[in-house]
Formats: sequence, C-alpha cells, structure tokens
Amino acid sequence: MHTRRILFYNLLGFALIASWWLPSVLFWTKLDDDVFFFFNQFISPMYPRWVEAMALLNTRAFDKVMFGVLVIMLFFAMVRDKNGSWPKWLAIGLIMSAVGALLGEMLHMDLLAARPSPTVWHDEVNILNNYTFLNAKATASNSFPSDHGLLAMVFASFMLRFADRLIASLAVALAVFVTMPRILVGGHWVSDVYFGALAIALVVLPWILCNAYISRLIERMARFFEATAHRLLPRYL
Repeated sequence: MHTRRILFYNLLGFALIASWWLPSVLFWTKLDDDVFFFFNQFISPMYPRWVEAMALLNTRAFDKVMFGVLVIMLFFAMVRDKNGSWPKWLAIGLIMSAVGALLGEMLHMDLLAARPSPTVWHDEVNILNNYTFLNAKATASNSFPSDHGLLAMVFASFMLRFADRLIASLAVALAVFVTMPRILVGGHWVSDVYFGALAIALVVLPWILCNAYISRLIERMARFFEATAHRLLPRYL
C-alpha cells in the first residue's frame, strides 16, 4: 500500500471539500452564472423536444432506471471477470454501497452547509416544470456535491480497480452522463458538481487503487458468502 501517495491525494481532496465555497467566492462565480444562463435559453417553450428530454432525464423514474443500469453493469463486470465469481462481486457491491452512503451522509449532514441550487439562487428563473407535463426535478436541496455525481464517481472508482477496461470506461462516461442534465436544468452549479466529483475521486480512488486491504476484505467476504450459500443451498451448488 502506497500510504504517502494515498494521504497526499486525500489531503487535496479534503482541502477541496473543506473549502467547497472558495470557487464561488473567487473565480468560479462568473462561470457558474454564465453556464446557468447559457443553458437557461434552451429551457423555454421554443425548444419543446429539448425540454421534454431534459425533464425525462431529471425524474425519479429515470433515477430508478439508472440504478438498474448500474446493477446491469455490475453483472456484466462479474461475467467478464475471468478470475471472479458472484461472491466476489456481491462483496464489491456491498462495500461500494457502504462507501457511497457513508460519504453522502458525511458531506451532506456533517461537513457542509447547504448551498442552494441555481434555480433557487436566481429566483427560480428556469423551473423546468413550467414547460413540461412531467414531474421533473429542477432544484436540489444541496448543490455540493451532486448526489448523482457522488454515487457515480464511487461506482466508477470501484470499476476502475476491479472491472475490465470496457466496464471501467463505461462507468466513467456514466458519471458524466448522470450529472450533465442536473447542470442543464439548473439543479446544480457546474463548479459544485465537478469540484465535488474531483474531491470524491481524490479521497476514494487512491484508497481503492492502492490499498491491498480492500482486496483482502473482498476476498474474506466472498469466502463467507460462498460458504453460507453452500450451507443454505447445498443442492443447487
């Protein structure tokens, strides 16, 4: 385990998290506003197809679909893993979920003050629901970091360590895909989303890529799951 390298990247990540407001106070404020108003011109009755597409990508139903996509990607990562089996990938999935939930709880509840989303900050300039019949999410209760970006980044980090190149590349692309619509409709500031993603990557990814203990934990959990399955379902295994 490369402890010094891990701690160095963690320090950068925690610095970004601790000073999450700094980009807006200094040089990111103008960019945040420019991005918001640039995409705001598309959120109008003049672009009905664009509006409906953005609304569709920002519904609770779409979130459930994306969760299904992550499960499917996890399944194919297991299938394409020549040295792995279902106990190993079940362990990876559980650890990955725990890491994502823990980070989300720490960031939103303990470490950060809430920053209003752009539509709230700009007096609801581009509320998507004004132009669509779909019940779309046009705001976010906490702009930094994006929940979509946080979970997608954690998923991509694990895939970069344990999956093959194809699945890892798709996971990274997915992290961009699920966060972009939230920026387009003003749900999140662009600096919050990508500074948040960078901070998560600097905190999580070094531990996942360089820490041998994670592999050992996964191996132990996999052996436990396999032994339990043989005890409970001896006829089918």
